[in-house]
Amino acid sequence: MRIAEIVGKVTLSRVHPSLQGAQLKLAVPLTLEHLRGEKDPLDDEFLVVYDPFSTGVGQQIALSEGGEAAQPFYPELKPVDAYNAAILDTVHLRD
Repeated sequence: MRIAEIVGKVTLSRVHPSLQGAQLKLAVPLTLEHLRGEKDPLDDEFLVVYDPFSTGVGQQIALSEGGEAAQPFYPELKPVDAYNAAILDTVHLRD
């Protein structure tokens, strides 16, 4: 599980039938430098994330990837590689 920030939404002209009606968002996984404000998140990798919560741009999420991303749909099979598991209200860092 990683922390990520939603930076946009994905609009498709064609979609796999199992994802019909789903929301896909563009997210940037955050490092400690991002969370401390020392680095701009838009300089790093982007992921397309399955989002069941209608998360808005700028919100932070708990991101699961790989096989764990498809677990919320079990036993149904969905072609998902990243999943928004939670919307984070606040993140506190300790030094």
